[in-house]
Amino acid sequence: MFEGKLSSREPQADKGESLAGERSRMNVSPLDLRQQKFRSAFRGFDKVEVASFLTAVADDYEQALRETDRLRQDLAQMEAALNEHRELEKNLRATMMTAQKLADDIKAQADLEAKRIVREAEGRSDVLLEKTQSRLEDIQRGIDGLRLKRRDVETTIEATIQSLRNTLEFVHEQEVHEREERVLLHRPRFSDQSPISNPRSAAGNE
Repeated sequence: MFEGKLSSREPQADKGESLAGERSRMNVSPLDLRQQKFRSAFRGFDKVEVASFLTAVADDYEQALRETDRLRQDLAQMEAALNEHRELEKNLRATMMTAQKLADDIKAQADLEAKRIVREAEGRSDVLLEKTQSRLEDIQRGIDGLRLKRRDVETTIEATIQSLRNTLEFVHEQEVHEREERVLLHRPRFSDQSPISNPRSAAGNE
């Protein structure tokens, strides 16, 4: 009976971790089991001693199996927690990589958009500058044209004024000439004035 119990439970005990440490805490060690000597009785071993020894061995061995099962459960729980933490770490790394890639994509897109906006702004500024320059040139040409027109007008006005002056001078000369002619026409001749002068001279003589 003793050998049957040992042979049926030892393979299970060998599967646990740190089994040697567990056996060291037993009241009876495997060496005690191998070196245990039983006293001979009339009909063989003392049944009471054998039963007591087997009971102690069974209790220690059962306690060891329970401890091994508890350790296995703890180990399984720790492994499950470790796997969970590893999975969380894996998911976290994947999330961080995705976030980093998303951030890089957003940054790259923002850079492209900024460059596009700058190019469009530069293009619009160039077009606006060209239009402004063309408008300034048109205004300058208009100013130059107005200056030429003003000069033409001034020249025309000066010519007109000079022409009016010449006309006035000519008219004035004509009037003077006409007055002189009228004076000459209405002036009496010398023969007509002599009878009049004679009485004066006669009166003077008197």
